[in-house]
Amino acid sequence: MDTPELWQFTSSHFNEKARWALDFKRVPHIRHSLIPGFHVPVIKRMTGKTHVPVLKLNGAAISDSSKIIEALERAYPEPALYPADPDERRRALELQDYFDEELGPYIRRWIFYVILPYPQFVRAAFVSHASPAAQLAQGAMSPLIGVIMRRQMNINPATAEIARNKTLAAMDRLEHEVRPSGYLVSDRFTVADLTAAALLSPLVRPPEFPYKAAGPLPEPLAKIRDSVSTHRAFRWTLETYRQHRGESAEVATQANVSRIKTDANRTANTGS
Repeated sequence: MDTPELWQFTSSHFNEKARWALDFKRVPHIRHSLIPGFHVPVIKRMTGKTHVPVLKLNGAAISDSSKIIEALERAYPEPALYPADPDERRRALELQDYFDEELGPYIRRWIFYVILPYPQFVRAAFVSHASPAAQLAQGAMSPLIGVIMRRQMNINPATAEIARNKTLAAMDRLEHEVRPSGYLVSDRFTVADLTAAALLSPLVRPPEFPYKAAGPLPEPLAKIRDSVSTHRAFRWTLETYRQHRGESAEVATQANVSRIKTDANRTANTGS
């Protein structure tokens, strides 16, 4: 079996969801960290689409974090993220779908609305892993990239307010769903817990998140984080990361490092 390969953005919450599943299952894998915008030709060649994460597993390129976890459950069943009990499994998958649809897109829109006026912070979060040439190219194009992101993600004051309300509603739902055990389903960590915690990570910013942005948070984001820091969902996310995030299972090979640099330089030079 070939070593699985994950194509990712370092700071994306849906990418963190797939990455966490690989690490939780202790699956040795190679990571290809791409630059938003410049990633399009690379991913489109693989899947015909443009979104990450993408996992190459047993010759297949799998996109969508939930489908990636489903494939990992089949290929690496232990430790399981899906409960064995049918009713508990149904509940875990329903909660995964809820947070995927009702939290993931909205917290992303809200956070980007807040941080896009701070291009240096965005660059540190998404591009610090790349070669100097690629970082320069992204810096030069950051105003254009910001315009494109606002258009593609429908980011404006009105939609940001909707996104804020949806995020807070999802946090309230999480608070309601947590069982006496501290988990969302029964008495153990499942795909539901992983999904909710990973998708809240851009706001909560737990210390165990594997990629740290250099420098302080932009003041508006710091204020938002402080305003929700006493919410049970916020504290639950911190505790879930502390207990279950664990160490990386990434395989750091020289071939992988060279390939990442080549991809970054190619996209920086072509811009397509």
